[in-house]
Amino acid sequence: MAASFQPGGFDPVLITAQIVAMQTLLYVSLGMWLLLLTALSGGDLSEISLDLVFSYSSVSLFLTGGWRLMAAFFLNAIAGACFLCIVVERAKKCLDFSTTAHFLHLCFCYFYAGLPSNWEWWVLNGVTLALMALLGEFLCMRRELQDIPLFRGAVSQDSLLGLHRKSSS
Repeated sequence: MAASFQPGGFDPVLITAQIVAMQTLLYVSLGMWLLLLTALSGGDLSEISLDLVFSYSSVSLFLTGGWRLMAAFFLNAIAGACFLCIVVERAKKCLDFSTTAHFLHLCFCYFYAGLPSNWEWWVLNGVTLALMALLGEFLCMRRELQDIPLFRGAVSQDSLLGLHRKSSS
């Protein structure tokens, strides 16, 4: 069995730091999306509270604020995929970190307002989990498949081989 690429082996401190960084980035960006979407839709900025993020009753297809919240979660999933590419850097780990972030969000929601009983909340989080994981894997794979530059600056083939042409002057 081939071992996965980890130069230092299993590093729980690094993994914990990555989880904390991802969770922090996700909540900060969700707050930014909520601010932006509320301002653009002409909503009252004083409506933004922890209830929007952690209360399952805020997610509803029948309320304008619910649609705005769902749009913020979708935009946050796209941003989360970019964060995965920066923080995690490995396509192989994107599903793990996406699932961990959404599981921690479920735990925070449970402690804040109880176990979500709203079907819209479960569908929203399931779809955003899939979106974040798949897009994150795609972005990480594109990054992993990029050529590695060996030399800085423009270097010609001739200079690499040591062939210098004499100019006729």
